Amino acid sequence: MNETMVTVVGNVATGVDYRETPAGGVARFRFAATARRWDREKGGWADGHTSFYTVYAWRTLGENLAASVAVGEPLVVHGRLKVREEEREGQRRTFVDIEAVAVGHDLTRGTSAFRRAARGEPQLTASQVGASKGQMERAPDKAEELVG
Repeated sequence: MNETMVTVVGNVATGVDYRETPAGGVARFRFAATARRWDREKGGWADGHTSFYTVYAWRTLGENLAASVAVGEPLVVHGRLKVREEEREGQRRTFVDIEAVAVGHDLTRGTSAFRRAARGEPQLTASQVGASKGQMERAPDKAEELVG
């Protein structure tokens, strides 16, 4: 079976919801990608249509997403595109999901501080991820320490 792999650049639209399941932990969030184009008449960039995706990330990727990502942050999401149709309230609706393989902050719009998770480190539970996320502070810019 062929899978459609996509890479989408956009912004986190909702908080990351992390849950433990029998198949392992899974994180889910909504992701917004807005097309931009150069408007010659106005001499500037103009926003086009915004597409929304539901992103799912399993196991360690999901756990790390829940601990690292907040609403409004720019991301690059790479994964398997899944399009599904459902009937709700008598209407046929189409949903577009991405099962993430890799996710990272979009460094064209800011900086990020990477912290490697130690192997063998105890995995966080969903409640611990939620609690620690509320207490997390952004790491200060360490660029000068790394360079000098």
